[in-house]
Amino acid sequence: MKRSVAAMAMCAVMAYGFAGGAAAQATCADCGVVQSIRAVEQKGEGSGVGMVAGGVVGGVLGHQIGSGRGNTVATIAGAGAGAYAGHQVEKNVKKKTTWNVAIRMDGGNVRTFTYSSQPTVREGERVKLVDGGKRLALVQ
Repeated sequence: MKRSVAAMAMCAVMAYGFAGGAAAQATCADCGVVQSIRAVEQKGEGSGVGMVAGGVVGGVLGHQIGSGRGNTVATIAGAGAGAYAGHQVEKNVKKKTTWNVAIRMDGGNVRTFTYSSQPTVREGERVKLVDGGKRLALVQ
């Protein structure tokens, strides 16, 4: 009788220990593993300022070439080329890079978040979403 009570007590302790361990391993609704991190470059948009500035500079430089009708053609060509170059330079200056981070959540679904600065996490690391995904925290 003493053995059966001791055996039952031991079984109860083991069952409680296993149940407690399972509860500790339960899924976290805001946790997952980083699947991929991609840098995405978004082209800037020209506001027209670069085009106007480039056109003026190109026109002035073109006007210094030749005389008579050649001077007029060079001025127009310089203004056109300068406007195009100024527009491209302005777009290049205003380009932005964002980072898309795909996370496989513990529930099995994949969620993607976009960040304006390079995240400190790496692919394969376990993370927890903070502030609804605005930030990521490493989970040990």
